[in-house]
Amino acid sequence: MESMGHMGHMGHMGHVGHVGHMGKSSEAELLWGEPVSADQLTAAEQGYARCGPAERFLWERLSVFEGAFGREAVREVCASDALPAGEIQAVLDRLAPLALLPVDDLFDGEDGAPRYWMPHPMRAVGARRLTGRGDRWAVVLHHRRWCVKVARQAADWWQSGRQIDARDLALRELPDLAAAMDPTTAPLSPSAEAETSVEIVVSLWFLWVACGRVAEGHIRLRHALSLHSGPPPARALWLAAYLELEAGRPEDADPLLVQAWAAAVRDGDDRCLGMLAHLRGATALFQGRAREAAAEFREALALMEEHPEFGPSRELCWVALALTLSRTDPEAAQEALDQAVLDTSARLAWTGRDLWADAWAHHARAELLSWDGERERAAEHARRALRAHLHLGTAVGAACAAELLAQMRVMVGRMTSAAHLLGAADLLRASVFEEAYRPAEYCATSRDRSESLLRGLLDDQELRRAYEEGARLGLFALAGEE
Repeated sequence: MESMGHMGHMGHMGHVGHVGHMGKSSEAELLWGEPVSADQLTAAEQGYARCGPAERFLWERLSVFEGAFGREAVREVCASDALPAGEIQAVLDRLAPLALLPVDDLFDGEDGAPRYWMPHPMRAVGARRLTGRGDRWAVVLHHRRWCVKVARQAADWWQSGRQIDARDLALRELPDLAAAMDPTTAPLSPSAEAETSVEIVVSLWFLWVACGRVAEGHIRLRHALSLHSGPPPARALWLAAYLELEAGRPEDADPLLVQAWAAAVRDGDDRCLGMLAHLRGATALFQGRAREAAAEFREALALMEEHPEFGPSRELCWVALALTLSRTDPEAAQEALDQAVLDTSARLAWTGRDLWADAWAHHARAELLSWDGERERAAEHARRALRAHLHLGTAVGAACAAELLAQMRVMVGRMTSAAHLLGAADLLRASVFEEAYRPAEYCATSRDRSESLLRGLLDDQELRRAYEEGARLGLFALAGEE
């Protein structure tokens, strides 16, 4: 995770040290966390000197990028009166062989346009010249506005069914987005740009909540809000509450939900009210308060638009309601799942699939099929839920699905396989969450049932060895087992 004291935008050159290479010592500077030798800097200076004025001008402005970039990003960030957007491509093509490295980080659906990365020696030369020219802060502001646009695009893609693309875009651009999420890298006072930082963090809500980066999202949001001068926006408080819940702290989510509701009413953000009702339902479900959870999910559905432009979808609300009812009212749970399918059909015509809702729908179907005694089909849906959560990257969903699958495996006598799954789930949680983390009640129930049966059939040593073997294999391998 990038440090909150990230200094890339400031052209931070670090300290001078000595780095050994092939048995020899050479003086080096620490640039953006990496040692760069004096010889490398000299070579970069010589390359800069051989460039024409336009190439030098672009070289300098490209130094604000933290990671890789494409042509459209270069046009938006680097264009100016001295280098109009229409001339950027030709200058970039001449500069690329001299100062940039090609990067192959395109994902499915992109147009194949070239992307580049500026090595640290070249970036250091450009950053120093840009600062000396007095243009650094203007370019940094352009860069931050571009980061807002990227975050919004990723959020739009998530809502429109391009969820894997949304995640991959956010992760690919994360070095630059991270700098923009830190108000202290702004050219003005931190408080003046904190609103931009908060907007970017909130736009990337799905990356933190649905794609397994809870701790990172919590740190970035807290840092941005700490420098925000006005009252926190309702959606920022909603995200703060969601991150507390996903981190296993529902008691810390509750007061934030109250604040977020008041802020949504204050700001006239009616769309946020549905998001907050859903989150109150998720909090109640986490704590095992099924009746309250069901009521909140129904309120969320009443408040939500047909195709929400931000936050959880209607399908996810229906699936959450089904999951809430699956162990107490299977018939009503099935009706909720059927409604989720109808909403999905309408969504497909308008946008695309909600993979996050699909993953939890498999979980709910597994619960209902198990209730009906269809254990093999239940196990298959639990396995699909596990694979879907792993594909998205969410540790909460993957661990919960693994424990449900373990329960199904115990029921058909596959004790070792069940223990492997529990061991792998333990390792996943331990690697992602704090030691004090506790899972939701519905997850803990599945775990307790499985462990109770396993301890009746395996001795402590056998069970420990099976857990250790499962942790060694990992959930990705275990999810592939039929």
